[in-house]
Amino acid sequence: MKVTVQRVSQASVEVEGKIVGEIKKGLLILVGFTHTDTKDLCEKAAKKIAAMRIFSDENDKINLSLGDIGGEILCISQFTLYADCSHGNRPSFVNAARPELAMPLYDHFCECLGSYVHTEKGIFGADMKVSLINDGPFTVTLDF
Repeated sequence: MKVTVQRVSQASVEVEGKIVGEIKKGLLILVGFTHTDTKDLCEKAAKKIAAMRIFSDENDKINLSLGDIGGEILCISQFTLYADCSHGNRPSFVNAARPELAMPLYDHFCECLGSYVHTEKGIFGADMKVSLINDGPFTVTLDF
């Protein structure tokens, strides 16, 4: 499981001209799954992300979590996080989980995140247009 976490002041996702997920201050999460990922791993990742202290406190120290600031999450499925560009110029996605495995994991991961903070999400497999205002920028990549 690979996760890219971006601190945002707002973010939204649009499918076929309609906004299907939108947040104010919080995190935009891009998540990709591989063949060996499990629901237990989703739970571990959600707990870690919810507790990450990547927001500034009153002294401008990066010391606060999503819960501390009343933040939200917008979670987007992104199999391309498993792109392998080591051979040639065309990425290979053989390490990305097939949709029949990845979709239930994505849904479970979003549910787990939602047990900590308000979570919006995109539509798995859809052609999505993601908009964000990156805050910082502050981006963290996590491998679970």
